[in-house]
Amino acid sequence: MFRTLTLSCLLLLANAAAAHNGVKDPNVMARMMAMESIAGAFKTLVSMAKNETPLHQAKARMARDTIVLHSDKITPLFEDHATDQKSEALPAIWANWEDFSDRADDLTKSAQALDFKDRAALADTLGAVGGACRACHKQYREKK
Repeated sequence: MFRTLTLSCLLLLANAAAAHNGVKDPNVMARMMAMESIAGAFKTLVSMAKNETPLHQAKARMARDTIVLHSDKITPLFEDHATDQKSEALPAIWANWEDFSDRADDLTKSAQALDFKDRAALADTLGAVGGACRACHKQYREKK
């Protein structure tokens, strides 16, 4: 499962870097930056859960707080139907606004529930965060 999460995270970061080039709409750029922050924090936590880096309580807390902060802003960031040729946001977001908002809330709640007292606890709770990301991206993000 962590291999899949790590691969997904790396792909998100690589796509984010390429996707930011040439973005003209500031609202779309703000959304992309928030998603990039979430992906970076998630990657930090995955690395700790997989024992690739030491489990550091303060860094884990900061990563969790970054995900909570930015996931809580997802709905407001998407209220404006801003578009850009570089955007991966599908029109289904606005057609299914309540479902999209619920999925953003699911991400916030799963991030708030992260437990990093030890690697096992982190691994057990981190899957819900990755699942919340995947569930939303599957439905509302353009596949490239």
